[in-house]
Amino acid sequence: MPSIKLTLVVACALVDADKRVLIAQRPPGKTLAGLWEFPGGKVEPDERPEQTLIRELSEEIGITVSEACLAPLTFASHAYDDFHLLMPLYICRRWDGVVTAREGQNLAWVRANKLRDYPMPPADIPLIPHLIDLLM
Repeated sequence: MPSIKLTLVVACALVDADKRVLIAQRPPGKTLAGLWEFPGGKVEPDERPEQTLIRELSEEIGITVSEACLAPLTFASHAYDDFHLLMPLYICRRWDGVVTAREGQNLAWVRANKLRDYPMPPADIPLIPHLIDLLM
């Protein structure tokens, strides 16, 4: 059996006071450009998933998140053609700062039951029912 690369990516469902979830559209030039996803990113070799989220949320959307405000919700495991993705999804309801697109991406606050209206990468789609169960 051929060896497959395992990639650990962490994502966050930011939930506002109106129970809407933030999603970001992958910008042109990136893999899966145009698709909508939960903010986050690849876990670096000497990083814990929570540290990755704190770093990525600051870099991508300009907010400060405390590790205590990140709660694990579920995870996705998806086989792409050239790697296998493992993606824990955290939920966060508290942060400091104003959500701002810092990397040219489009952002949208969406009700959980409307997330399927946005084209998403295959790994993100199985996460939607967990958010619907929690927020609806």
